[in-house]
Amino acid sequence: MSLVFEGIRHRHGVREVLRGANFAAAPGEVTCLLGPSGGGKSTLLRLAAGLEAVQAGSITLDGQVLGTPGGGPPPERRPVGLVFQDHVLFPHLDVRGNVAFGLRGHSAKARRRIVDDVLAGVRLAGLAGRYPHTLSGGEQQRVALARALAPNPRALLLDEPFANVDVTLRRMLREDTRSALKRSGGIALVVTHDPDEALELADQIAVLHDGRIVQAGPPSEIWHSPTAAAVAKMFGQAQQLEGRVRDGVLATRFGSLPNGCAAANGQFDVVARPADITLRKADGEVEAVVRDIRFLGERHLVIVEAGGETLRASLVDLPDVAIGDRVVADFHAAGTFIYPSTRSLV
Repeated sequence: MSLVFEGIRHRHGVREVLRGANFAAAPGEVTCLLGPSGGGKSTLLRLAAGLEAVQAGSITLDGQVLGTPGGGPPPERRPVGLVFQDHVLFPHLDVRGNVAFGLRGHSAKARRRIVDDVLAGVRLAGLAGRYPHTLSGGEQQRVALARALAPNPRALLLDEPFANVDVTLRRMLREDTRSALKRSGGIALVVTHDPDEALELADQIAVLHDGRIVQAGPPSEIWHSPTAAAVAKMFGQAQQLEGRVRDGVLATRFGSLPNGCAAANGQFDVVARPADITLRKADGEVEAVVRDIRFLGERHLVIVEAGGETLRASLVDLPDVAIGDRVVADFHAAGTFIYPSTRSLV
C-alpha cells in the first residue's frame, strides 16, 4: 500500500533530469523528496499527477498503475491531490467554495460537513466566508491544503508548499501541515530543497541527486549515516574539504581527523558540520588563519582559511582567538564524514 516510483527516467529536451529514480512513499507517513532546485523533484510529482507523461519506468499507487510509457489514467481520474507553491486558489470563490470545489459528487449537507472538518483541521474555521485576496499568504496556503485534503485522496503531493511564505510563518505552517497530513492517514509526498524543512516535516526522506535517489530512510538515519558526500553536505550546513591519508593519518589543511584512518594512502573528501568542529591556537607554524568572527546569538561563527579552502566552525564558547591568529581544527566524529575523493590524485 504505497506510491512507488520505479526506474523513472525523464528528459526535458536534451537534458536528462531523472536517471532511474526509485523510491516509495507509504500511507500514514510524511515523505519528503529532498534535492537541489532544478533537480527533477517537481517533475516526479507532475508525472504522478498525470500532468506529464512517463517516458521510462513506472508509477503505481496501491499496486494500480498510474503511469507507464504511453499509459495511465488522465489527471482527473487519479486519486491524487496536488498542492502547488503558488496556491492557485479561485479568486471568485470564497474559502468554503474553494475547499468544496472537488466535492461535486456529495450532497450539500455532506459538502458542508467535510469543508467544516478540513477547515478546522488547518485552523481556518472562522474564515469560510472570506475571499482569497483578503487572506495572508499563510492563510492562502492552508486553504490550498484544505482543498486538496477535502476529497480524501489516496495520495497528496505538495510541491514546495512554503516557498512563497514569509520565513517567520514557515515553522507554524510546517507544524500545521504535518498535523493535517498525519491526521489524514494517507500518502503524503512533499517536495523541498530545504534540509531543515525536510527534518521538521518528514517521517521518511528520499534524497534526489543527479537524477537518482541516492539515499532514503528516516531523518535520524539520513542525519547520522549519510551514504554519500552529496547527502552529508545537505545537513547541518556541512562543508566539503580536501583530505589526504598518509601512513594511516587523514589530514586536512586545518587539522587531522581523530582515531586515524584504515584507508589506503590517497585523497578523500571530508564533509564536516560547523557545529562539530572546535578550534585552538596553533603551537607551531600552520597555514590555517582566522579571517572573520561573527556573533550569531547562541553561537559564534569563525571563518578560517588555508590553501584556498574555507572552514566554518560554529562555536558555543569562543576560544581565545582573534582575526589573524593561526589555528588548528579538531573534528568531532559525530559530524564528520569521509568519502572516496572524486578528484584526480596529484
